[in-house]
Amino acid sequence: MGYIRAEEILPNEIIELIQQYIDGTSIYIPRKPQHRQEWGTRTAYKRELQSRNQLIYQDYLSGKTVHKLAEDYYLSEKSIQRIIRSEKCTL
Repeated sequence: MGYIRAEEILPNEIIELIQQYIDGTSIYIPRKPQHRQEWGTRTAYKRELQSRNQLIYQDYLSGKTVHKLAEDYYLSEKSIQRIIRSEKCTL
């Protein structure tokens, strides 16, 4: 995320009002709720994780142990268990 200088977009009155609360510090202004996007909608990473989780579940169904899956996918056994539970619920 890039930064925009307040002077470029805000009137001086608003800048002075903000300076009463916070002076010279970066702040984050959240999006309006109607403009928010769900996590992962701007990249393919969410789809990659879903695909990986489906593979983990298929490997589990074909007999691989949680311990072996954790080694193969470089995840903790707890993470593998969570993924398996989650995938069971989606079927």
